[in-house]
Amino acid sequence: MARYGTAQVAELLGVSVDTVRRWCDEGRLPTVRLDGGRRTVDGRDLAAYLSRQDPPYGVASGELHSARNRFTGIVTRVERDGVAAIVEIHSPPHRIVSLLTAEAVDELHLEPGDLATASVKSTNVTVEVPRP
Repeated sequence: MARYGTAQVAELLGVSVDTVRRWCDEGRLPTVRLDGGRRTVDGRDLAAYLSRQDPPYGVASGELHSARNRFTGIVTRVERDGVAAIVEIHSPPHRIVSLLTAEAVDELHLEPGDLATASVKSTNVTVEVPRP
């Protein structure tokens, strides 16, 4: 059974360790104390907590989309180089980096600080887990 320390939970959720501790104290996130008093969160409890949360913020465009992997966040970097451009979007706890044409970036008027949504579609997804 997977167990996570409060620092790991904070990193995974993109919040501070103090926020995780507060959630634990409030009973929102169940914890177990290990020998030595260290708090841990059971992986199943963390999954249950996450499934009860509101969906992430999305831009209200009035359009319907079939894509489910949509990440709305703040543009943190735009680099143009000839015909290509790199756009980075910070959508906690994710950092999305996309390679676009410079023309597309110009047409969207993308600049750092803008609100944008990255839509990710892939035919091949790999999953990695840490070694025990």
